[in-house]
Amino acid sequence: DGYSHLSAYERKRLKNITENAKFFAALKLHESAARLNQLTTKRQSHVTKRAKPKKAEDEPARRRSMRLLRVEPQDVPLLESFSPAVVEQYPQVPVGPLPMVPEDQAENSKWTEAILSTWMRISELKAEDAEKGTPDIKRYQKSLSSMVLSEENIRKVVKARVCSMAIHPSESTILVAAGDKWGHVGLWNVSCGTEEGAHIFIPHSLQVNCMHFSPCNPAHLLSLSNDTLRCGDVTKAVFDEICRSEDTFSCFDFLEESACTAIVSHWGGDVAVVDRRTPGLSSELSVDIGFTRTRTVHVHPVNKHYFLAAGSVDVCVFDVRYLKAKGNKPLSSLTGHTKSVASAYFSPVTGSRVVTVCADDKLRHNNNTGRWLTRFRAIWDPKQEHCFLVGSMAQPRQIQLFQDTGNLLHSFCNVELLSSVCSINVVHPRQNILVGGNSSGRLHVFKDKC
Repeated sequence: DGYSHLSAYERKRLKNITENAKFFAALKLHESAARLNQLTTKRQSHVTKRAKPKKAEDEPARRRSMRLLRVEPQDVPLLESFSPAVVEQYPQVPVGPLPMVPEDQAENSKWTEAILSTWMRISELKAEDAEKGTPDIKRYQKSLSSMVLSEENIRKVVKARVCSMAIHPSESTILVAAGDKWGHVGLWNVSCGTEEGAHIFIPHSLQVNCMHFSPCNPAHLLSLSNDTLRCGDVTKAVFDEICRSEDTFSCFDFLEESACTAIVSHWGGDVAVVDRRTPGLSSELSVDIGFTRTRTVHVHPVNKHYFLAAGSVDVCVFDVRYLKAKGNKPLSSLTGHTKSVASAYFSPVTGSRVVTVCADDKLRHNNNTGRWLTRFRAIWDPKQEHCFLVGSMAQPRQIQLFQDTGNLLHSFCNVELLSSVCSINVVHPRQNILVGGNSSGRLHVFKDKC
């Protein structure tokens, strides 16, 4: 009667339990009977037992981050096993001018002298001013098909991931500079054709984010790392320091053909105006443009007072003449990006077009490189107003060339010789020469067949 609130099924079940308890009690199984009697009077509490902690010796070996160990991914397929690379330690580069002495000076001084003298010689030759134009697309596409990659035009030029590149404008000699994530700058005389054609210099302590040969004096190579902007002057054999900042640098571009002034961006979002003619290592003006992050800046090819800034989801055009410390408004904003923007550049002839790379994979282009590869930057071919190049995650590995309409015009590939992703690329301003850099410090040069 005391269980009238229970359902018929529960009362029947309770009756069975009680009868079983009496039966076991008659068998003098006291412990079982006591347990069953307990079930008839109260419900059993549900207690969750805590799992015993695993002993340290039972746990598998924890994976160590190769990135934190400063070990670069090798230029081999991921499924292929290889012994871990040896982590090298490099001293901090001091402030101020540095002699242009390569890492291997003691062993290869005559070869070093050869590459520096070549750089100086080709910088003294004045190239004829070729009129910028836009060649016929069919004729241009045919010329692309003649560019090939050969084994002698592949070389490991720097020791770590390629983060920036520049190509000398000389038409007689192919000289390429590459900067890596450890502050190294490699110079490679591709035309030399020997193992002694490449040498490594250490003008920076941190990642080299951007490089340019001076447009008015190609004997000057300017390189920007996280903390400093330097000018490698081969005529003086010195890496001069132009600007230094505690706010991390990300990119720079010249504001005039004389290359005396430059616009420099910071990862934190600000930009700065730098004048090489003024003494000291500070910028002339530091500017808040309202960005939370600025990855690239690029000056308009015709109207040099306009520059393009890109970062986060922002791509905006500013006028350097009206910049002030705070409260700057863009002249124009290119909207539509939904994820992080890696780069933005004006087209080379008129500047009427802008090509951007964004993690939202527009153009149906797979550009999500992950943390082990340098982020892609789409660059215009300086010889063609309507075409740009960008690395690709596609297999087989390739560098793709698009029209501004989004049409894929050509893919630079070689199944046997190109097996890695070329995130950073540079194109010669007058000749059919393309250089692609990968994440192991290796450069690949596509050029016309000899």
